[in-house]
Amino acid sequence: MQPQMQNMGAAAMGAAAAAPVSPNRDLPTSTQSALLISEIRDNVVIMKDGSFRAVVACKSINFDLMSDVERESVEYSYQNFLNSLRFTTQILIRSQRVDIGPYIERLMEVRRNNDNMLLGVLMDDYINFIDILSQEANIMDKSFFIIIPYYTSPDAEKVIQQTKNFFKSFSKAKEVEVTRIDRTTYDKAMTEINNRVDSVMSGLFQIGIQSVRLKTRELAELYYNFNNPDTAVREPLVDFSKMATLYVKKGEKEDE
Repeated sequence: MQPQMQNMGAAAMGAAAAAPVSPNRDLPTSTQSALLISEIRDNVVIMKDGSFRAVVACKSINFDLMSDVERESVEYSYQNFLNSLRFTTQILIRSQRVDIGPYIERLMEVRRNNDNMLLGVLMDDYINFIDILSQEANIMDKSFFIIIPYYTSPDAEKVIQQTKNFFKSFSKAKEVEVTRIDRTTYDKAMTEINNRVDSVMSGLFQIGIQSVRLKTRELAELYYNFNNPDTAVREPLVDFSKMATLYVKKGEKEDE
């Protein structure tokens, strides 16, 4: 009886070893598959679903210090701005920790080049105060952005607006690996999104808000900082235009 049980156990182990194993079972999900961005070019963001995004950075205004007449004017201008929009927009308010290290280094450099003893003592106290303050509290900076979308088809825009489940749209985006857009659709999208950006910036100007459209590199920095809030403070995004390293070098044929 015992040899028979051993043979059955060996057969079961052999069957388990011969069973096919899914190649993706133990593979971790890559960061690229988690991003909804396909490409950043020509000052726009191309999403994996084929839609486009432009980002406008805005400068804040101090509403509390305004008079009643100024506040009323801003409110009416903002109301007219919203009513003039014929497309959806997204307002993003982002808080980011400020790296105060370069500022302290600049102060220390000024301190070393200073010959006034009294001014040097005051600067030492100020540098110590700033250093302690940065260690005890996170110094934050707020940024304001308006995201302007464009969808290649009206039906796609309706689906996006009606979808409220983030994980549902996330899973759908992961299925699309390559985003293909023909030249005619791309040119039409660029023209339309440029018109939308001009409309938004004109409306913000009527309110008294200064704004600027983010370019390709600035968009890359924004998404890099947004997805890496801690790393971006210590390791800023590299300026690729200043990189001189040759990754591929074409060989030259030797003279015979």
